[in-house]
Amino acid sequence: MRLARREKYLVSVAVCCVVIFIILQFLVFPFFEKKQRIQRGLSTKEQGIEEIVRLSSEFRAYQKGSQGVQQSLARRQKGFTLFSFLENAAGEAQIKARIKYMKPSVSSAGTGPYKESMVEMKLEAITLQQLVGYLYRIESPNDLVNIKRISISENKKEQGYLDAILQVITFK
Repeated sequence: MRLARREKYLVSVAVCCVVIFIILQFLVFPFFEKKQRIQRGLSTKEQGIEEIVRLSSEFRAYQKGSQGVQQSLARRQKGFTLFSFLENAAGEAQIKARIKYMKPSVSSAGTGPYKESMVEMKLEAITLQQLVGYLYRIESPNDLVNIKRISISENKKEQGYLDAILQVITFK
């Protein structure tokens, strides 16, 4: 088969185009796609490592806090109970007679090594000054005693007096 010079030129151009297409399709484009995939994978791994570093520092902070809790628990008096602590503080604040009720709650077992102990109590017909003095006595970081919830309302029977419901927690 004899081809004219012009036809040979067109066939050569077509063959070159097909070869260039094959090279681009099977060598160059896959190379760039793989490069992009690797870069995306690297950025994902970098984000994962940053998250691990952040979580590690957060864990260390919690560990230090846990050691502080252990030390505070070790410094507490032997036989410490939240119920008696609140009762003694009420005696010091001279509001023991104003306690309507004190309900100790069942200790909840959390995921950590500590158990939470809670007491709910109601104080009736106390002044704001008495309430503040009592709250000052029971909010004790040394004994790990905290007020979880407080509800204060005006006493309906006596003018100028308050009723308060407290939920106080500690760890053991």
